[in-house]
Amino acid sequence: MSDVEPLRYHSTRGAGPAVPISQAIAAGLAPDGGLYVPEALPSIDPGAFDPQGALADTAATLLAPFFAGDPLASELPGICAEAFTFAAPLRALPAHPDTVMLELFHGPTSAFKDFGARFLAACLRRLPRADARPLTILVATSGDTGAAVAAAFHRQPNVRVAILYPDGRVSPRQARQLGCFGDNVMALRVAGRFDDCQRMVKAALNDTALQAQLPLASANSISLGRLLPQMSYYAHAALGWWREHGTPLNFIVPTGNLGNAVAGLWVHEIGLPIGTVRLACNANPTLPDYFAGAAYAPREAIATLANAMDVGAPSNFERLRWTFPDEAALRVQLQAHSVDDATIQQAIARHAREYDEVFCPHTATAIHSLDRLRSEGNNAPWAVVATAHPAKFESVVEPLIGHPLAVPASLAAMLARPAASEPLAPTDDALCDWLLAHG
Repeated sequence: MSDVEPLRYHSTRGAGPAVPISQAIAAGLAPDGGLYVPEALPSIDPGAFDPQGALADTAATLLAPFFAGDPLASELPGICAEAFTFAAPLRALPAHPDTVMLELFHGPTSAFKDFGARFLAACLRRLPRADARPLTILVATSGDTGAAVAAAFHRQPNVRVAILYPDGRVSPRQARQLGCFGDNVMALRVAGRFDDCQRMVKAALNDTALQAQLPLASANSISLGRLLPQMSYYAHAALGWWREHGTPLNFIVPTGNLGNAVAGLWVHEIGLPIGTVRLACNANPTLPDYFAGAAYAPREAIATLANAMDVGAPSNFERLRWTFPDEAALRVQLQAHSVDDATIQQAIARHAREYDEVFCPHTATAIHSLDRLRSEGNNAPWAVVATAHPAKFESVVEPLIGHPLAVPASLAAMLARPAASEPLAPTDDALCDWLLAHG
């Protein structure tokens, strides 16, 4: 154990003791139902990073203060090397000058969730457990999280994964990915919305009687073990741009549950060269309405083409409010733009026709937001965050571009497997009963 004073973590809701990061990662959710946040965000000098370092090196330097004094601190370089085995490249976009795309879909399941899921799995493998019973990882997914977590934990000893997804509200290829693993991974198709899945997972994690019978943990972005590693690709991209151009890089982030966006904002807050962060949302109005000045009002999610962002009650809003406790300052810091399905389709079709660029529906919300900024005369350097490979959404994308999409090899291998899932009612009791029956 290091003699460095450890950074401790407390709940966004203020109840309960502060805990070390190992405990926060193992628990997933704080006992009072809040999300774990550090007592204070550290400050990091951009000069502390190796200019020649790979993404894993950037991650190890970036996250070291968050793990200081914890038993996992000495393991951090190995965790990062194990998790970040694929790139997150910045690629120039021909549509606009000073515009790049941060491609986050080169992992095993072709979505940005691979980074956080693999990091969390690497952490949990290194944490000692007094309980010899299998640990059940609960995951609510609106499309991509579940497959990433399944791939990260597949066949890991003494761990099982239960994935809850809204039946009929993910793409056919996403659904097949979720059900193709088998072994220690179980896919549950919930007769409801993503918000139902998310509520059910939170209720199970907060059920002390259930936890006494069945050890549970979370792998959603409510988990620090998922959110913290997502900071790494923002830091790596921003530092690379800053070294080459001498200016901060601005980001447009497609978002629904706010985890990916909060990761980018935390990189800005710790002192690295990120400029403005803008949120691109689908037709779900919770965040755009709030940033336009309305009171925060969670509501039922609307089904859209950008289904992984179909969230009406974003969990990480609690972390956002903790980061910017002054509501007026938060609304100055962030803007959120809503993009409906027709506009998503137009953006995909136009960029394919004019620039031979193909985007998934989620990335298309950010592309439209960029087009709007440029049309308004904004010439700042922007990075569009590409969250998933378009081949995961062939039923949406291929009719718009007029030709089949090449499928990444790792995705093709998953789609070739048989897939299975079980139906589940959208109630807390239904999940509790299922967990106990399969415990």
